[in-house]
Amino acid sequence: MRPTNDRDALVDVLDVILRDGVVLRADVIVSVAEIPLIGIKLTAVIAGMETMTAYGLFEEWDTSRRKRAVRRRQYDHKEFPNGAKKS
Repeated sequence: MRPTNDRDALVDVLDVILRDGVVLRADVIVSVAEIPLIGIKLTAVIAGMETMTAYGLFEEWDTSRRKRAVRRRQYDHKEFPNGAKKS
């Protein structure tokens, strides 16, 4: 029997990761002669931006992005001093 390349399975995995998200955590302790010297705590979150903002991650980024979009829209709708509209 030959292995098959099932691309649908990869698409399904990516869909779940982007929709629900994945949290990876790792704790590393570097020691010499059983004496701990350095402790490292790593956390990585992989998810779609909609999921990230729903859980409060990247909240500051999302807020600043939305403010810039509003300012851009307001600028696009302003009239020039001589009464002409921006084209």
